[in-house]
Order: sequence, then structure tokens, then C-alpha cells
Amino acid sequence: MNPPLLTSVVLVVLGYLMGSVPFGLILARAFAGVDVRAVGSGNIGASNVSRAAGKLAGVVTLLFDAGKAALPMILTRSLLRGSYGDAAAGHLELYVGVAAFVGHCFPVWLRFKGGKGVATGLGVFAVLAPLAALAALVSFGVVFAVTRIASVSSLVGTTVCAGGAILVHGWGTDVAWGALLIAALIFWRHRGNLARLFQKREIKV
Repeated sequence: MNPPLLTSVVLVVLGYLMGSVPFGLILARAFAGVDVRAVGSGNIGASNVSRAAGKLAGVVTLLFDAGKAALPMILTRSLLRGSYGDAAAGHLELYVGVAAFVGHCFPVWLRFKGGKGVATGLGVFAVLAPLAALAALVSFGVVFAVTRIASVSSLVGTTVCAGGAILVHGWGTDVAWGALLIAALIFWRHRGNLARLFQKREIKV
């Protein structure tokens, strides 16, 4: 049995609104009194927050940006599992996570000008496929240690994470389509970085 349409819509909208909270902007102001949109790449994600407000602020931003997807997903499952079963709760959990991810990339609070979605996407996968998320973190760390380029590391980690989620849940499932959507949007949000990489102008950290 599926939950009522209104319940589903409310939870997805709440997921989007939670994802829209610009923690990077808030934390950069709290840690260093700076508007992260006016520093470095102008992005509100953890990498640029690290440049603008220090590594601690960047790590906290990473955790908060991942959590704002993971938390509403976990709450959705816990609220619905007992009444509607694991399958229905799992489907809606995915939709809430994707909504939070879209909210981070296109936040209503910032006129739809948000981040690139790497940390928030990681939060989605941490709930759906924890081992894939762990593999993504390891691959990010290895690539970053070699290249010192955050964008390359992020895109490799995204590819590993999406591929791992598809392997775990199977091709053609809702999770697989969600993984492809998240990965595609992350790559699209990095289109400027990709252009600079091809031109050998991407900045190392």
C-alpha cells in the first residue's frame, strides 16, 4: 500500500526545502564573516568554504550538506515503514533524497543559485548504498592526494558512487535512475570545471 498523495507531496517538498538551506553560506559567515559567493569560485559548497573560511568550516559544511539529504530520508523511512511497508517507504525515501539534492543545486532561498551537489549527493547515497558512498569517499581521497584538484576528485567519486549504487540495487530500479540523475546533474554543474580541465587551467588546492 502506498501513502496518500498529499503525504508524499508534503514530504518531498519538505525534502527540497531542507536541501535548499545554504549551510555553506551560513557557516562561512559564522566562521569567518565572509560571503562565500564572493570568494574563490563563488560556490556555496564545502571546497569553496574551505578556501574562504578554513578547513574546519569546510568539513562542517560537508557534514551538514550531506546530512540535509540523509536526515529527511531517514525520517521518511521511519515515519512510513510501519504503516505502508518497506517498499513504499523506500521509494518515497529516494524521492525525498533526490528532492533535497535538487534543493541544494537550485535553492529557493538563494534564487535557485546553489552548489554543485557533491556532498548532498553523497548524503543520498550514504542512506541508499552505504558501501558505494564509502567507496566514493576513498576514491575521492586517493584522486585528490594525487591530483590536488577538487573537481576531478569529486567527479571520480560521483562516478564510483553512482556505479556502486547501481551494482547494489540493480539496473532499471528506481535507485539506479536516481543515481544516474544525481550523477548527470553533478557533471552538468561541473561543466565550467571540465572546460578548465581541458584547457589545463583548473586550479589545484
